[in-house]
Parts: sequence; C-alpha cells; structure tokens
Amino acid sequence: MSDALTHPETAPSTTESPSTARRPAERTFHGDTFIDDYEWLRKKEDPEVVAHLEAQNSWTLARQEHLAPLRQTLFDEIKGRTLETDLSVPSRDGDWWYYARTVEGQQYPIHARYPVAGPDDWTPRVLEPGEPVPGEQVLLDQNAEAEGYDFFALGSLDVSDDGARLLYATDTAGDERYTLRVRDLATGEDLRDEVRDTAPGAMFAPDGEHIFYLTVDEAWRPWRVWRHRLGTTGSDDVVVFEEPDERYWVGVGLSRSKKYLQIELGSKVTSESWLLESDDPTGEFRVVWPRREGVEYTVEHAVLPPSLVEPVEAPVSTSSTHDVLLILHNKDALNFELVSSPVPAPGETVPPEAATVVVPHDPAVRLEGVSASERYLVLYYRREAISRSAVLSLVEPVETGLDRLDPRVAWDFQEISFGQSLESVGAGVGVWEQPNLKVGYTSFVTPSSLYLYDVASGERTLLKQQPVLGGYDPGDYDQRREWAVAEDGTRVPISLVWRKDKVRFGVSTGSTSEGGTNPESSTADGGAPAEPAPLLLYGYGAYESSIDPYFSVPRLSLLDRGIVFAVAHVRGGGEMGRAWYDDGKLAAKRNTFTDFVACGRHLVGTGWTASDRLVADGGSAGGLLVGAATNLAPELFAGVLAGVPFVDALTSMLDPTLPLTVTERDEWGDPLDDPEVYAYMRSYTPYENVADDASRYPRILATTSFNDTRVLYVEPAKWVARLQAAGAPAMLKIEMSAGHGGVSGRYSAWEQIAFEHAWVLDVLGLADH
Repeated sequence: MSDALTHPETAPSTTESPSTARRPAERTFHGDTFIDDYEWLRKKEDPEVVAHLEAQNSWTLARQEHLAPLRQTLFDEIKGRTLETDLSVPSRDGDWWYYARTVEGQQYPIHARYPVAGPDDWTPRVLEPGEPVPGEQVLLDQNAEAEGYDFFALGSLDVSDDGARLLYATDTAGDERYTLRVRDLATGEDLRDEVRDTAPGAMFAPDGEHIFYLTVDEAWRPWRVWRHRLGTTGSDDVVVFEEPDERYWVGVGLSRSKKYLQIELGSKVTSESWLLESDDPTGEFRVVWPRREGVEYTVEHAVLPPSLVEPVEAPVSTSSTHDVLLILHNKDALNFELVSSPVPAPGETVPPEAATVVVPHDPAVRLEGVSASERYLVLYYRREAISRSAVLSLVEPVETGLDRLDPRVAWDFQEISFGQSLESVGAGVGVWEQPNLKVGYTSFVTPSSLYLYDVASGERTLLKQQPVLGGYDPGDYDQRREWAVAEDGTRVPISLVWRKDKVRFGVSTGSTSEGGTNPESSTADGGAPAEPAPLLLYGYGAYESSIDPYFSVPRLSLLDRGIVFAVAHVRGGGEMGRAWYDDGKLAAKRNTFTDFVACGRHLVGTGWTASDRLVADGGSAGGLLVGAATNLAPELFAGVLAGVPFVDALTSMLDPTLPLTVTERDEWGDPLDDPEVYAYMRSYTPYENVADDASRYPRILATTSFNDTRVLYVEPAKWVARLQAAGAPAMLKIEMSAGHGGVSGRYSAWEQIAFEHAWVLDVLGLADH
C-alpha cells in the first residue's frame, strides 16, 4: 500500500479536528437569509483553502493510523482473491477479436486484439491468463500512457472499420477534460490529429476518414457535435449539431447495423434523436420525432422479417425484410412501450402516429431498452425490482409468407433467467452479424459470469466466470429480499447478503420477506438473526438508477467478518418502475430520505441489526441521501460513510454557472426562480440542516476528490467543517489528484476501498477481527 495511507506527512493532534475559520457570508433568496460560514472554501486556487484541505486530510490519516495494519490486511485480501494477470472474453468486430488484459503489478488494462480464423469464426478462443496470445496486437497499453501521471482515465476508445487506426481520448487530471488522439496501428505512431478539451464518446464514421466528437459549454454540458476529417487542422472542423437549451445533453453514436449515424440529446424528462446515413458522413442529420416536453424516446435500427411488420391479411410481400426504427417511448405510457416505425426519408420526418405498438405498456413492467442484430432482438426491462432480458429470433419459421405469424402474437420475447430470486441478467447483442448472444449473469453471491447463448436452442455455454482465488464457495453465502414499510405505507424492497456461518438465525420475528411470514422459518425463508448482526446499509435513490444484485470481491472481507450487506431500494431509483422514480424526485424528494430511514428501522425492528451496529453508506446523490437521513434520525446509525456527497445541493442548484445545475433542475427543481422549490430544498439539504448540537451524531467519514467536476470538493469540505463545529465526530478524506470516480488504477482503488472498509469495521467494533 502507498505511504499516503499509512504514514501521513504531518503529525497533527488526533484529539481535536482542524479548526475551520468562520467567515460569514449572507445568501438571501426569496426572503430567506442563510449565513454560510464556510463558503470561502470554494476558492480552489487559494493557498489557504488548499492548506486547510491538506490539514483535514492529515488529521483524518492520523486519526486512522491505528487501522494501518487492518488496511494492509484488507488490501492483501482483495489482492489475494483477485487474479491479477487476467483477460476479458474476446468480442469480434470485423476481422478481429478484441479484448483487454491485466498484468500483475500494473494499475491499468492493456487493450489488444488477434485476427479471426475466418468468416464463420464466431466462438471466441479460450485464452489462458499469462499465456501469449497467438497473433496478438497491442492497441493501447494504458500503463504506458499513464506513466508520469497521478491520475489517468480513458474517455473514448474506437477502432476504424478497416482496423487500421485507433481513436482514443485521455484525462490525466480527473476533471473529465479529454485530449483526443488517433494512432496508426501499423506503425504505432500517433497522427498529427489532436483535439483538446473534448467530452467522452468520440467515434469513427464507417469510412474511417471522419471522426465525430463532442465539446462542452462553460457548465461542462456536452452541447456540440463536431466532424473532423483526418489530416486536416482543427480549424477545419465542422459543427454538425448544436443544442443551445441548457437542459439538454448531447451524444453521438452509430447504429449497431452501422447504417446510421445517430445524435441523441436529452434532458431529464425529454429527448430527441437525429439520423444520417453513415455512408454520407458530410450530409445533414434529420430528426426522428421532434421533441415534445415530457416525452422520452430512444431509437434502434432493425431489419425485420415480414411476419413482424405486415398485417396477416396483407398480400405476401415480395420483400424479404423491412428497415424499421424500434422506438421505446413514454408518451401516454408511464413505464414505456415499444413501437415499430418506418425510417424517415432524407429531409422528412415520420409522425409518431405512423408507428405500430409491438410491446404495449404494462404498469407492472418498466421497459428499459431494446437491441437489434441481424438475427434477433433483445428486450431489456424491469419487473418486481429485478432487471431482466428477453430474446426474439428474427429468423422466419417458414420460407414463404403464407404461414407467417400473426404480428399480434409474433412479438413474443423469451425471458432469459438463471432461476435465482435475486439475480442480474444482461444479454449483449455484440456486432450486427453475430449469430449468438453473450449473456452476463451475476447475483450477490454469484461471481460475474458470461455465457454464449444459442438463440435457436436456448443452450448456454459458460465462457468465463470471474475468478475468485482462495477457494470461494457461493454456498457459504446467502441472499434475500425484505420489505420495509415507509411512513406513507409504501413497501420498500431491501436486498441482503451475508455469510451463513457468521449470522445465526432463530425463529421469525414477523419480518416481511419475499416468501411471506412463517413463525418457524429460518435463514433465507423469512427468519431473523438470533442476535443483531453488524450491518452496512447502502442507498442511492436518484436519477431512476437501480442498484441491481452484483457480486463484489472486496465485499467478501466484510461478509467474512460477520457483516451483513444490505441495499435499500428507495424511491428516486428505478427498481420498481417510473412511478418509483417520480415519487422520489422534485417535490417528492423527501420520500427518498424517509424510505432509507424506514429501511434502517425495519432492519433494527426485525432483529437484523441494532442502531449501534448499523452503518449507512452512499455516494454522490447517495451521499445526499445518507446526509439527510443522518439529520432526520442521527440515533439510528453508528456510522455514516459518504462518498463524493452532494450535501450542499441547494447552494449548487442556486448557481446556474456550475456544471450540471441547469440540467439537474428536472431532478431537484429550480430554487433560483421558484420560492416553493427553494423552501423545500432548504428543508432537507444536509449542510444547512446540521443540528446546532451534533455531538450525538454518528461517526461520519466523507471522501471526495479535488478535481471532481460533478460534485465539487467544496460540498463535503463545508459539510464536514459545519459538522465538526457542531460537535459531530466527522472526518474528511480528500484525493488531491482524482475526479468524481475517485482515484484511478486498480491498486489505488483497492487502497481506497481498504481505507473505507477498515473505518467501517472500526465503527462496528470489528477492527480486531
């Protein structure tokens, strides 16, 4: 582990936190004046601010010095369970199989490829970690690119269709400002083409001569799409699309069929798509459906057989296939519906009324996406708080159109499941011509697994399962779904995972579980632990993001020490459909926080844990969640872990010049112009609602990054300063060379996880275990 985590450069007092100067600044809006003592910490370039942050960091490290051996142990456990020299399952594109590999001792992956054996080579070669790959060509070694930098991240990585050039974009500060370059793969040399300050997501057009990339406005919003021709100077680049409305983010891509270039833009509630034939990259994009406020949609190009397009009473088509757009939208369909629409001709649009509904709206099923290939379609959706994938073959059952399927029943997707009550299944379509699917599967106890799925037969072949060294046995662990009841009567799902021999179960205490209540039940069928277990409760609850079952190697170190890990699927997320999201945003945002508190109280009340054995965990918007929950119920938690926390949300939302503020108004509201929104946010924002006497608050650790452009470092810095002034046992750990995602490099990331997990174990009295 690095010295930064084990030996702080200074030796400050471990009993008193650094004193943060109070410099009162008045903030008055809508008749309300708030005295902000710590807004001066926003001056990032001020040496006094930097010195204060470094002092907080040194104090935190000094306070945690006694945990250095435990941190080293946790780091060693993560490292010891990880196959450090490993590689991904190759994916075919054109005449090459592409993959990434890691090498023991190196922070970053190496991107490489090997040639296909022939046109029918659709099964990836079994590659042995550490063994030479015949015919391998290294495309990009991130370790070499990162040399000399404290931080390194890729924002774009694309290979031209002819396989001759590599486009890549790098960030070496953590501020998400990427420099775009092009490499000749025959020589390994970079071309003169270079563009600075781009956003992620640059790509080649199929001709390999034109590049499309994005730039951002002053609020770091991607708003312009540019076209660059290789060999020309940046001054010759052309803006092909510009979105002046500050609510909308813009992206650019290529349909899987590679027939269309696509520009997609969206606010939090409205979206719009534009198309251009990819063989005419200098042509004019045309809109699919003109934007309508409150209507979201996505577009996927597909080529369908007549049975899925033409009505049964229509004459037999002379055409074997039909070009269509599959559009997933929410107009008069809260949980979205899927329609098939004609492709608009150049210079034209096709009205939404011309579309045919193929998967209707279902109030119990949230449709989330569709992917098309030459041979099948995959539908992604969510039911009962679990993500699911289903497949539909596009191969005609008969050669003539006489017996073709009735289109009213032809859109019969077949769900792919592995039979666990808590699982995550995701089918990857791959390239257009690929004859089979790759299906990813995981759960809280099952390492990530990748299968080759034969669409015709349903047969699955395991390609790779995430290695877990040291004899991991999934049978040693268990997972379960519980339901808490919120203060308004809403049932809120909770997912739990634990090690069986560390959590002893007795008779049921009447908890509500997935299988109902049974007074004699035990373990996973509804019983509660015989005694309260230490428990880490994670939550997020924003942007309709869902926390699906997932396996984690670092989490094993907690489970093996007896900690139960739980996820509170609170409103504001997307686990239970669009209404679940709507009930946790804007004027309903308080539900997110009270749901989390209700989940904590449920786990305490049913005997899963106790307040002195419960730690809350959340990052970014989840940091806002745990910060607000702390103010609402400080007695409920023994500790609160808040990563890059959005705890000064009102101050940020009052400043439209900050990154994300305008685009976030559909999520939080506009407190600048709406006094009701201002008053509502003022009532829950963690920073402004810290109790005057916070001496009874739980222990708090906030982590952040100096170059974070999404949640500025100043938010947790101010929050911790105010907590400390009010007597709360709060600490701040800040990475001075990192961004919103934290440190870069896998070993550095493991060190950060070890630091946080050691703190959690210390709070729960398990530091000696």
